[in-house]
Amino acid sequence: MAIKIDKKITGYNVVKPEDKVAANPVTAAAAPKEPRQAEVIQMHESVERPETLVGSTFKVKSPLFEHALYVTINDIVLNAGTPHEQRRPFEVFINSKNMDHFQWIVALTRILSAVFRKGGDVTFIVEELKAVFDPRGGYFKSGGVYMPSIVAEIGAVIEQHMKNIGMIHDPEMDEATRKLIAEKRAAYEQAGAKKKADVTAAPVGAASAAKTSGDTESSGFPPGATLCVKCNTQALVLMDGCQTCLNCGYSKCG
Repeated sequence: MAIKIDKKITGYNVVKPEDKVAANPVTAAAAPKEPRQAEVIQMHESVERPETLVGSTFKVKSPLFEHALYVTINDIVLNAGTPHEQRRPFEVFINSKNMDHFQWIVALTRILSAVFRKGGDVTFIVEELKAVFDPRGGYFKSGGVYMPSIVAEIGAVIEQHMKNIGMIHDPEMDEATRKLIAEKRAAYEQAGAKKKADVTAAPVGAASAAKTSGDTESSGFPPGATLCVKCNTQALVLMDGCQTCLNCGYSKCG
């Protein structure tokens, strides 16, 4: 229907359909509300891969694999030549003669590299990988450190690399704790030496049995030490009726 305008037009605005709905309280109440959208903030700076990157290669030898894995982590140097220069992981490569696990190794390296290139705080990857357990059981690496899976050891390698470039910092052990651990270890070894001397004076058969159970392990900690729940190192010994770790100082008695 046409409408005749008798007065002079002094101004105008365009009425949208949603404006009509908002003007009518009944219609506005009946109209479905649109779901809230997440505010996604995109990175405004695109970092392209330089022609040359610096990095480190770590050897991982697991009893679960016939051949060793070689984990290479390359870093990009940010703010080069300035007081704010820093290295950040940019890509990961894993090579091995063992082709049985080729698919998941390639998938893992591509995902890790994509996360590194996205930027931000990527240290969470370490805890995620170290929390992966092998249903067949884990193993002890050199030094008596328990690894629940080969993926967890890859996570430990990435953690070590991040420590090397300053992304992760270990809480420093104070001098009093270091001294306490040294004293406890010396006392434990002295008690073990005394026990060994007593066994030496015993009959030959008993001495032979004691020698079998008292061989020094490759971990560098006393034989018979159990796994510490805090540092995952086979260094937990019983001292004065309390389980004490000779590696990190953890004690069940507080």
